[in-house]
Amino acid sequence: MARLAGERRMTASALSIAEILDQPALVPLWPTVGKALGLAESTTYQLAAQGRLPIEVIPLGRRRVARSVDLQRFLGLLPQENGTAPTYQAGASAGNDEEAGYQPASPVEQSAATAK
Repeated sequence: MARLAGERRMTASALSIAEILDQPALVPLWPTVGKALGLAESTTYQLAAQGRLPIEVIPLGRRRVARSVDLQRFLGLLPQENGTAPTYQAGASAGNDEEAGYQPASPVEQSAATAK
């Protein structure tokens, strides 16, 4: 995941993919959006105030929220709006593969004709 300008080292535990996908339609900037993006609380609110978060921030009274679908799309967990599937780069794991139940594919067995 690309680092956002002004981002500090993460101080709180990040959310797992399962936790991100199991959110209601609107989520608070902190802790949900901030933790999903790997940001500290102050950095999350600072970037939101500057309009520099990668997703739309919705003012709801005194609270600031975001749409879960926008967060999930930004993180590549949902298809893009044009219907294309998200693309993944090898080695770009966020460390959540084991929690999401990721199992590597078994090696392909070669037949006697192709093993020569």
